[in-house]
Amino acid sequence: MAHDITVKRARRLKQLHAQHKPLVLPTVWDVWSARTAVAAGFPALTIGSHPLVDSLGAGDNEGQTFEEVLAAVRPIIAAVEVPVSVDLEAGYGQKPSDLIAGLVEVGGVGLNIEDTVHSEGGRLRDTQEHANYVAGLRAAADDAGVPVWVNGRTDLFKRAQDASAVRDEAIERLRALVEAGADSVYPVGIQDDDDLLTAVTGAVTVPVNSTAHPVTHDLDRFRRLGVGRITYGPLLQFALTDTMKDMLKPWVVVSS
Repeated sequence: MAHDITVKRARRLKQLHAQHKPLVLPTVWDVWSARTAVAAGFPALTIGSHPLVDSLGAGDNEGQTFEEVLAAVRPIIAAVEVPVSVDLEAGYGQKPSDLIAGLVEVGGVGLNIEDTVHSEGGRLRDTQEHANYVAGLRAAADDAGVPVWVNGRTDLFKRAQDASAVRDEAIERLRALVEAGADSVYPVGIQDDDDLLTAVTGAVTVPVNSTAHPVTHDLDRFRRLGVGRITYGPLLQFALTDTMKDMLKPWVVVSS
């Protein structure tokens, strides 16, 4: 994609985050889902790693190489005229500069980066290590001349037996990501906990991303809790799967 178009879309994504409280980014996985979401009226999208690999028959948790991911997202980004962010898991073992270079080359203007390092046995990056990676992404985006939106994710809540017990540690981690240059932060696994969402949104100065289910969750609730950004993760694809099964059941012919 032409560099000037990518820069324009990146600036538009930043503007949308400022205009919408929260900004809802439908999580898509192919050209059809991307075009459908845009036709429904959404001004920006995100491509989720889990639904993407499910649509391709691969495995989540970096079951594809970075090159395979880029090849899969390129036609999706090219098929729409809105900004598209891409979930890049823990970075596929890439240096921040290479991650940004690949993303920008295919026209992506935002990314998720998580602290679970799948290529190294699923270990969790410590606070400073994850912040350093985010700082590297910020520097690489600046060098590329594209204001890529960096969504810094932590799996600390998700991995804890008691999410509330790691609240302070998680907030410290999220603040470190903001200091390192993250444009938003993504504490995965607390979308149903009002107290934890309120604590996190009150503790950082950037938009907080929450996962949401497009049917069972309520947009106004997230707005009241101060959430600044909403994505669906794999939940939109899961919901459509359930709907498709229900639609098809009457057509299943049982042999006699």
